[in-house]
Amino acid sequence: MDAFLQNLVPFLLAFLVLFVLFLGIKVVPQSKVFIIERFGKYIKTLESGLSFIVPFIDSVAFKVDILERQLPKFAISVITKDNVEVGLESTVFFRVLEADKSVYRIRNIDSAIQNTAISVIRSAAGKLELDELQSSRESMNQEIKERLGKASEVWGVEVTRTEILDVIVDEKTKDSQRQQLNAERERRAVIAKAEGDKRAVELNADAQLYEAKKEADALKVGADAEAYAVKVKADADAEQTKLVGEAIKKNGKPAIDFEIMKRQIDGLAKFAESDQTKTLVLPTDVTKTLGSLEVLISSSKDK
Repeated sequence: MDAFLQNLVPFLLAFLVLFVLFLGIKVVPQSKVFIIERFGKYIKTLESGLSFIVPFIDSVAFKVDILERQLPKFAISVITKDNVEVGLESTVFFRVLEADKSVYRIRNIDSAIQNTAISVIRSAAGKLELDELQSSRESMNQEIKERLGKASEVWGVEVTRTEILDVIVDEKTKDSQRQQLNAERERRAVIAKAEGDKRAVELNADAQLYEAKKEADALKVGADAEAYAVKVKADADAEQTKLVGEAIKKNGKPAIDFEIMKRQIDGLAKFAESDQTKTLVLPTDVTKTLGSLEVLISSSKDK
């Protein structure tokens, strides 16, 4: 019997040592942290991995999940800036950053965040009209996230995302929206037609102005051409007068008679070439003129 007791005592001591070590060793999963209390008072937080505590003195009070969580979607009634009552379906994503605050400062963290989110969402929606509420979800989600995040810091929680999942409008409001939409479409159609008519008038006026400018340019070109022709003719006449004057100064009366007779002959030639002229009767004076012209030409050649 004594031998049995002697063998049993070491076995019991070894078992006791192993049991104490087992109580002191804590393996924390990657997705959790352990809150350790000593005599009912918080002393530390165990992160993921292998850790040790004092057996029988320290104990694991809470095992807190640090993964990102999503609250179940919840529906709330809000009144917009233009006094329209609508329903909003929302949800919140968050995660625990300081586990000790999340268990010692609030009893139910999910309920606390949801109630705070409801208050923030109603406040944010009350600053928007119905049309803005439906078209500005992204900016509203950002505002809710920022305000809810500040309110949740005291609980050691980080709000990662908020979502307005749906805007629920009653049938009466939907009918009003349809009527407003139809009226807006008609207004835009009238404006578009008026702008089109205005543009057509502008283009027509531009075309008329362009045509008038081109006609004015054509008239100017024609006037310039006529002026140039008059100038050339005047220069030619002046040159001819100058030459006649020099001939008169040099030859005297025969030169004058020659020029007069020459112009008479030119006139007779043009008269004879006319389409309306059938018979041309020359008076005696004209034939004498032709004879005199021949004499003057012969005289001129002799000189």
